[in-house]
Amino acid sequence: MSEAPEAGPLAPDRATPPDDPAAREAPLLVTEPPPARRGFIGPFTRRQLAGILGVIVLAAAILVVITRPIAPGPDAGPPTALPGATPFLVGQARVGLQPGDLAPALSWTKPDGTSGQLLDLDGHPVRLEDLRGKLVWLNFWASWCPPCQSETPVLRDMADRYADDGLTIVGVAVQETTVDDVKAYAQRYELPFTIAFDATADAFNAYDVYALPTQVFIGPDGRVLEVVNGPMTDAAATARMQAWLPGAASPAPVASPSG
Repeated sequence: MSEAPEAGPLAPDRATPPDDPAAREAPLLVTEPPPARRGFIGPFTRRQLAGILGVIVLAAAILVVITRPIAPGPDAGPPTALPGATPFLVGQARVGLQPGDLAPALSWTKPDGTSGQLLDLDGHPVRLEDLRGKLVWLNFWASWCPPCQSETPVLRDMADRYADDGLTIVGVAVQETTVDDVKAYAQRYELPFTIAFDATADAFNAYDVYALPTQVFIGPDGRVLEVVNGPMTDAAATARMQAWLPGAASPAPVASPSG
């Protein structure tokens, strides 16, 4: 029986690296993440900000196009409100005062028996009985209301133009926070007419207001001539002044530049 051949030296295990003291003592290399890039403004890069700005500009351009007033045709008749502008609804639409109705007083008795009075921005009472014999234009408005803001130049011009002809405008500020807010608005736009502050909304409710602005025109006898829910144009207001004020003169035409 022959003897088994003598086994040779074992081959090193390929799965196990050689025991190299130099490799064992070398420090491990740790790969650190790259530092985070800082945005141009906060977390946003220049490209992101440019994209956001482009979207805002495009939206503004679309808004201008869709809200641009449409020119009335030759047979459209006199306008009754600012073209393209609608009143700001603050309540449910309902039938309120009608032409010929006696305009409600600007003073009232509350359910608890206490009395109230509409006051102007300086604390003075505003009474319709003190305005008998004049054309009274009550304008219910708010300084935060966009259609009211667009109408402000019309009211200012009407007060300047027709005050000597018997027009009295009373702006009734409603749903405001403080008297100072209304004063600041009146001073900024140099409003020359009386402005009252309806802090308790009693005048607002007495006149069944559900939209801002709301115009209530009251004749010299204290009766309602017309109620308009919405902002007025200069042309619409001028037409009413000339119809209701005996001595109202037509506005002077604007001279066109010579060519």
